[in-house]
Amino acid sequence: MMMNVPLLVSSMLERAERYFPKKTVVSRTSNGIVTHTYKEIGERTRRLSSALDKIGVSKGDRVGTLAWNHHRHLEAYFGIPGIGAVLHTINIRLSPAHIVYIINHAEDKVLLFDEDLLPLLEKVKEQLKTVEAFVIMTDKDELPETNLEPLYHYEKIVNEGNPTFQFKKDLDENDPVGMCYTSATTGNPKGVVYSNRGVVLHSMALGLADGSGLTESDIAMPVVPMFHVNAWGLPFAAVWFGTTLVMPGPYFTPKVLAELIDSEKVTMTAGVPTIWLGLLNELEQGSYDTSSLTRILCGGSAAPKGLIKAFESKYKIPFIHAYGMTETTPLVVLSRLKSYQNNLSEEEKLEIRSKQGSIVPLVEMKVVGANGEVANDGKEMGELLLRGNWIADEYYKDERTNEAFRDGWLHTGDVVTVDEEGIVKIVDRTKDLIKSGGEWISSVDIENALMAHEAVFEAAVIAVPHERWQERPVACVVLKDAAKDQITKDELYEFLKPQFAKWWLPDDIIFMDEIPKTSVGKFLKRALRDQLKDHLSQVK
Repeated sequence: MMMNVPLLVSSMLERAERYFPKKTVVSRTSNGIVTHTYKEIGERTRRLSSALDKIGVSKGDRVGTLAWNHHRHLEAYFGIPGIGAVLHTINIRLSPAHIVYIINHAEDKVLLFDEDLLPLLEKVKEQLKTVEAFVIMTDKDELPETNLEPLYHYEKIVNEGNPTFQFKKDLDENDPVGMCYTSATTGNPKGVVYSNRGVVLHSMALGLADGSGLTESDIAMPVVPMFHVNAWGLPFAAVWFGTTLVMPGPYFTPKVLAELIDSEKVTMTAGVPTIWLGLLNELEQGSYDTSSLTRILCGGSAAPKGLIKAFESKYKIPFIHAYGMTETTPLVVLSRLKSYQNNLSEEEKLEIRSKQGSIVPLVEMKVVGANGEVANDGKEMGELLLRGNWIADEYYKDERTNEAFRDGWLHTGDVVTVDEEGIVKIVDRTKDLIKSGGEWISSVDIENALMAHEAVFEAAVIAVPHERWQERPVACVVLKDAAKDQITKDELYEFLKPQFAKWWLPDDIIFMDEIPKTSVGKFLKRALRDQLKDHLSQVK
């Protein structure tokens, strides 16, 4: 038999302190760039743990964070679990009503927040039922005038904290260590609780060569927010492995990201497709050295082939497609070519890389259609079901658990195909798949085809009720600035015709200035339908 040593998040920081004390965290704050070594991060984190302990935070208490990607938030990632409390990262891009719901539903005892979130918290303070203290994370020396009380200054309580504070060890690896809420396109957000064990094993998967391949020698810049599924787990893994971290901070722009990649020699970065569309546009306009980048990790929604091809062909930056959910910590599927697939043509390889990829180790999947498990033929569609060591088994105090978690599987709501190689392709969300005349149409396939056109910046396809065919697709398109007033609907139709059967073609193509998005950068199709309701009622 083997030793039974609990897998704890605190041990990940302890490893960085001991073996990588000289490695650094480069953090962009409102005042500029600051750099700390892992030795300093470790000491500051211990001080934070002791300060939270003094404030009255105990094992199992939820501590909410409303913050951007910076070193203070990173310290909270380890300082809160260090006393056995639960790190609750709150999506600051949600509506105030949803933020209030999340804080109350999680029963947060203390809130750590960035200074720019002060006006929001002042407005909703009276609605917060369980919060007993506030901690403001700021570069300024003094506390602001505010109605929040008691209010603590992050840097002051850290400076007064115990630098040798010992992280709590009498914990079970299955104890909760963090929680996050879904971005909720409909209804209230749903809470997901992460365990120590799940986070540690997920971090290990991020270090696999056929995973994200994160190593000590990397300089990693997580662009995906730390309030969105823990920045896909990268802060935890990077600290554990001694990876240099570059934190892009508040209100970053494509220009800020390009400058950080250039100046800090970033080797890997991660974010959603809308981030990379913006960065690609910035790279085409400016002059930046991106030669240090060895890979871009992209998830959250399907990346267009044109985006992948542009980064790989023009800038020689490998582009790795991935898939996951808040419920899956999140990494479960990742696109890597198998060794023998390197002999394929460039177009064939691009076709594979544009899919979401293969299931990662320690996670199981099956794909179920109306008649049971679907064939691995790349054609038959079904819902993706998942289970594994970092897959949630319920929502936090939410009756919707019964809808998503059944028979030991997470029912993702994502419709996929699986080919003979076991490669997964997301076809659509179950609620976004278009049923026309008894046949299914993938809105994602049409979107990706449109975004492969050199003039198209973004495209979203929605279902429109139809008297005869039940539903029909309508495309909403945002053109690149240089192409506006130059591209017509007819040109886009001609571009689509060779790629799809006639009945797949959208009934209309609507040009827009902007497509509404969720707080994490996905197309918000419900809002799009509402926005175009009058126009769509006239489409036959």
